[in-house]
Amino acid sequence: MPTTLILSICLGLATTESNAEDRPCVLVVVGAPGNAEYETRFRQWAGQWQAAAAKGSAQAITIGLAGDTAAGSTDRERLKSILAEKATKNAEGQGPAEKDEKGPLWLVLIGHGTYDGREAKFNLRGPDLTDLELAEWLKPIQRRLAVLNCASASGPFLSRLSGPDRVVVTATRSGHEQNYARFGQHLAESIADPRADLDKDGQVSLLEAYLTASGRVEESYRTQAQLATEHALLDDNGDKLGTPADWFRGVRATRRAKDGAPLDGIRANQFVLIPSDRERLLPAETRHQRDKLELAIAALHDEKEKLDADTYYRRLEPLMLELAKLYRALPEADRARMIGN
Repeated sequence: MPTTLILSICLGLATTESNAEDRPCVLVVVGAPGNAEYETRFRQWAGQWQAAAAKGSAQAITIGLAGDTAAGSTDRERLKSILAEKATKNAEGQGPAEKDEKGPLWLVLIGHGTYDGREAKFNLRGPDLTDLELAEWLKPIQRRLAVLNCASASGPFLSRLSGPDRVVVTATRSGHEQNYARFGQHLAESIADPRADLDKDGQVSLLEAYLTASGRVEESYRTQAQLATEHALLDDNGDKLGTPADWFRGVRATRRAKDGAPLDGIRANQFVLIPSDRERLLPAETRHQRDKLELAIAALHDEKEKLDADTYYRRLEPLMLELAKLYRALPEADRARMIGN
């Protein structure tokens, strides 16, 4: 099969996580609002995440809303307990290894944050959560992980939490951007908004939601003739650097850090909370294998400038052929339905 045809087939199919055997979990933590106005806003954003999780058939857990507090437990203690439970159920050889506990974990932090020059905090009802504490609590997590800190002064969380198979998004690029962050509103809106589907594949990835939300934040400051006090970052390659939205063209990063660090974006584009109809047809193992191949193709693409054309295409062809084999292995009826969709 010609490489160009294989590529067109692969690009027509997006990456996601949503079959019953690897059901995602969305854990939304709402911090201390400070006043009634922010309480209303944060509750609305949490509701949008809950609605998106339901539409995507994901498990949804909330902490920090009225009625969510367990008897004798602070929000901080409850978060630590839930993360420990998720780690236990996913660590090899531990726990029941239930099927609905193998999917990706989305951790969404909604609220305010602070930074004192040494550590960043997410403000909870009761004791706050520091970036160092969350980093420790997440270490045992074996499943794929996305941490979305939508709070002010959230930038230091990116370098603390960055790691393999993780996507980390922060509303600010440093701990010194301490004003109220609007990013959380636009991210909650974008994750289920068809207009955020930048590559027109019928679903919105985390990367697309990040890019759309960042653009809407920028536009809101511009419309009000205000100086932007927040600049979101996304890291998904584990280099602790993060990439701003304006470094992307479409869903592809086109600018590179001065030290030549790998580009961000490919893993974030593989996190989709609400999959398209044709994506739901793919078995979990097929999607996992496809994701690995897409990462390998992206890594090769990053090396393209260093390679001559023959070498590049010689290394690309077997990867594309493996992708084609994955789709050919699907039942004929499913392939027909995917083409029809």
